[in-house]
Amino acid sequence: MGINPDLVGRIYPAGESYQVGREKIREFAAATKATSPAHYDVESARKLGFSDVVAPPTFAIIVAQRADAQLIADPASGIDFSRVVHADQRFTHHRPIVAGDELLAELYVDQIREMGAGAMITTRAEITTVGGEKIATTVSSLLVRAED
Repeated sequence: MGINPDLVGRIYPAGESYQVGREKIREFAAATKATSPAHYDVESARKLGFSDVVAPPTFAIIVAQRADAQLIADPASGIDFSRVVHADQRFTHHRPIVAGDELLAELYVDQIREMGAGAMITTRAEITTVGGEKIATTVSSLLVRAED
């Protein structure tokens, strides 16, 4: 089964919210070698004007990939995850993510481009707080390789 071209324009509603915790931020910062004390220490973050520890900019990928998972799991998509290569990721931040945020992500399928027997799928995740405040927009390109 190939990639379903009718996916373009489809919106996957936000699923379960993601609670941003201090330890999650600290673990992500350590894993990505982010060195700012504001990622680890509440007082350092507050001195910079944040209410709590602040996440590195790429932390938004955690929430965005949860949204992408809905597309991958959708049987109507025709996507075989074993053939997916993450080709590109871009972030537009509206405000930093801090510990205590409760986030949602709505996923939009913006483009599907055939590439040989495979396809490139471009999605956009709009990340907000549960109250509707815009946090980040992520754009992801997934290459789905053709079957051998």
